[in-house]
Amino acid sequence: MPRLNHSPRPGASLTVLGIETSCDETAAAVVRISQGAPTEVLSSVVLSQIDEHAPFGGVVPEIAARAHVQTIGSVVTKALRDAEVGAAELDGVAATAGPGLVGGVMVGLSFAKGLCLALDLPLVAVNHLEGHAVSARLSEDAPYPFLLLLVSGGHCQLLEVAGIGAYRRLGSTIDDAAGEAFDKIGGALGLAYPAGPALERLAAGGNPARFPLPRALLGRAGCDFSFSGLKTAAARIAESLASDAERRDLAAAAQSAIARQLADRTARAVDIYLLSHTPEQRRLVVAGGVAANGVVRAALQDLATSRGFTFLAPPLAYCTDNGAMIALAGAERLAVGLIDDLDVVARPRWPLDAEAARLAPTHLPGRKGAKA
Repeated sequence: MPRLNHSPRPGASLTVLGIETSCDETAAAVVRISQGAPTEVLSSVVLSQIDEHAPFGGVVPEIAARAHVQTIGSVVTKALRDAEVGAAELDGVAATAGPGLVGGVMVGLSFAKGLCLALDLPLVAVNHLEGHAVSARLSEDAPYPFLLLLVSGGHCQLLEVAGIGAYRRLGSTIDDAAGEAFDKIGGALGLAYPAGPALERLAAGGNPARFPLPRALLGRAGCDFSFSGLKTAAARIAESLASDAERRDLAAAAQSAIARQLADRTARAVDIYLLSHTPEQRRLVVAGGVAANGVVRAALQDLATSRGFTFLAPPLAYCTDNGAMIALAGAERLAVGLIDDLDVVARPRWPLDAEAARLAPTHLPGRKGAKA
């Protein structure tokens, strides 16, 4: 658990180094926050491992962890050099402590601990999902509270965000995440990993009405998602396709179906959010890698407009995993005095709303507890 530092500095300017290694990007960034001023991203360095994982059609945890070990030092050095910030100018170091591939998480978190020990700086262990939750605040005026749709390759959740560290889960996927569905359907269509962006390109000009695909959880109460049935149905259709035109149409149909479900379930969360928030607080933030998909973004933007919500999303560079979002989450925690001891551990599972995960887990608890 984070501990409250004896000297929170809510009005101070804070410069924080952020480190992200939860999956297949080694990333570091330097971010500065000041009261009453826009967030400054002084540097952001992201080194992708796509080439290493592409032959396997997905991320291999052992390969990812080894690649992080080999590159973390140079990535952090470049982030500090690009920001023109010396060690003496840092107020803290933030690092992803989970959830994610635990081998990779351990690399970044251990590196951050070493820096903090050597430079006598406070450590902030950041939940990777919290990084995505604040990512729109890197470039937008996105005051708390807001309704958040977090949608990526590994996560799909609807959350009410009251402030840093204050989240209420309204819905989550009961099986696959939307980004995983994009990747698996794209793979079935013969697209190279990562298949999500390639599927969007293939879908351009396709007929989304040609192939009917299942609508999961239709009529079911609540805000949960399900993409497993859609993924399986689309993959089976892909096996029988004979032409590029058919492949384009299936890609368009799958993309449309995913966007439709995201918008439908988010509309339910909007209804819940409206029960306890004023018109001035009507903000819908969409974050995570799938937020970069144009069709998904357009569907959610239309929903927001129709319900009188302001639509906010990070720039494309901050939709996918990056160090800037971790640095910002760390800076906001540091501003209220929340820091962590150097014995904090890497966590493969770490729900933002721990109470919701305990009371209503979307997966049965295992040896390491309920999944997010």
